[in-house]
Amino acid sequence: MTLILCGITSVAVAESKGLPQEVKSYIAERNICDHFRGEPIEGNSPEQIERREFVADSLDIYCSGTDKRLAALKRRYKNNRAAMDKLSQYEERIEGAESN
Repeated sequence: MTLILCGITSVAVAESKGLPQEVKSYIAERNICDHFRGEPIEGNSPEQIERREFVADSLDIYCSGTDKRLAALKRRYKNNRAAMDKLSQYEERIEGAESN
């Protein structure tokens, strides 16, 4: 799992050269958030229940506050075309949607 997260983060950093640091940080965390949003969480075996708990904790860690952060970054960097191009790739409202 750590290897996957490192890969996600590495790709995000490589694609965000020249962007403000707080935008780069947001992109890295949001990509991890989106990864966990796509993780399967069904099943009732002990392993599946443990995995579901891990995914739920990861969503809390990486996705909490993401909607407000994205909106604030878009306001702050509204005149930075590169930042806006990257930030515009993300859904604006995901909190609460993870459980769907």
